[in-house]
Amino acid sequence: MRTLTRKRTKHAHRSTTRIALAAVAVSALALTTAACGGGSDKKDDAKKSPSASASSSGSDLNLPDLHGQKLEVAAVWTGPEQKAFQKVLDQFDKLTGAKSTFVPTGDSQSTFLGTKIEGGAPPDVAFLAQNGVLHQFADKGWLKPLGAAAQAQLSKNFSKGWQDLGAWKGKQYGVYAKVANKSLVWYNSAAFSNAGATVPKTWDAFLKTAETVFESGTPAVSIGGADGWTLTDWFENIYLSQAGPEKYDALAAHKIKWTDPSVKTALTTLGQLFGNKDLIAGGTSTALANDFPKSVTQVFTGNPPKAAMVYEADFVESFITSNTKAKVGTDAKVFPFPAVGSGKPPVVSGGDVGVALKDTPGAQALLTYVASTDAAKIWASSGGYLSPNKELPFSAYPDPTQRTIAQALIASGDDFRFDMSDQAPAAFGGTKGQGEWKDLQDFLTHPSDVAGVQAKLESDAAKAYGS
Repeated sequence: MRTLTRKRTKHAHRSTTRIALAAVAVSALALTTAACGGGSDKKDDAKKSPSASASSSGSDLNLPDLHGQKLEVAAVWTGPEQKAFQKVLDQFDKLTGAKSTFVPTGDSQSTFLGTKIEGGAPPDVAFLAQNGVLHQFADKGWLKPLGAAAQAQLSKNFSKGWQDLGAWKGKQYGVYAKVANKSLVWYNSAAFSNAGATVPKTWDAFLKTAETVFESGTPAVSIGGADGWTLTDWFENIYLSQAGPEKYDALAAHKIKWTDPSVKTALTTLGQLFGNKDLIAGGTSTALANDFPKSVTQVFTGNPPKAAMVYEADFVESFITSNTKAKVGTDAKVFPFPAVGSGKPPVVSGGDVGVALKDTPGAQALLTYVASTDAAKIWASSGGYLSPNKELPFSAYPDPTQRTIAQALIASGDDFRFDMSDQAPAAFGGTKGQGEWKDLQDFLTHPSDVAGVQAKLESDAAKAYGS
């Protein structure tokens, strides 16, 4: 859920999504810390196989017989995320007889897929990490609308807000099968205990907590600056809380410029962290060299660890459990991203939307399956996964931390905002080494140059949005 493109339009307001500024999200996560029109004209009427007519859970899900058919499925996922999804693919193949192959796209997903499509060899299904890419691909005629069976599962299991996110210009193209709460700070409980640090609820308190941890002898904050998308997430949380949802929507749609005073205020606030080398584990150069997985694992390995805290989404859990000996809820705990200024604590959502790039029964069947509760149960069992499927029982999540995060998501209903960079055209918000990713990496290097980074952000945004 990191990169993909979003195109500015009259629907951008509706499409921006952040999982609520809801108090329920904040209170639930606090408890965790303590306790722990789519088209129906597609080829869905392929011959059904009795052996594939129901899942192992005995649901009424019907899938076609796909023996002899091969499917290629593309997504950004690697490591534990890919392994978890592979379990879903394996069960799909078992139910239908299909032979599915997973293809990692890399972070520059729209470029990878665009090249494949224009070369006449698209994957059958892709999970787009940015909503804006769905819009762009649909406008180019590269996406196939959901068929009747997939639409039925979507309508049954997902709220209108999540359905709308997968639609474009009156047609339903996608299923948000995997989403993320991107407003969480994970911390090493032993490091906090050793420092006498407490869980902060405000940005000022967060900085004081980081200083307390640093003074105890443990570096405070781990940053995965080699992956520019993590830096966009830092900015977005601060901006949503500080500037508010209306400004957030306007900036996401490029209705206000990146030179707006509200952006200056948010970057100045972020600079309070980025500009304090004592608080960044290893300093700026190390932060820029660390990729996302390393930024996580170094918080939960070693004695003492190389850092006490790392900010990122709920999918951090899978990296902790797969790559460290830390136990989530005991050794590794989580608190909500703190409120900034007079704003509310932000909760930002990202997500991967499954779409069909080929008009085949296999592509439609896979989207039908990933829209089902059956698939979500398998996916959830591995941890590091969050689903907007409102019919998925919370018991499907493997631990109290994940269950509480999921409860907050479902409780927020349709009151959410989506990751801002994921709504932007890929050239600005979703491509490695350019646009917002590169500009914020430069800001991490020179956090005092607020005006300079604003000018560069606006220049790059104007080119990408065409305005």
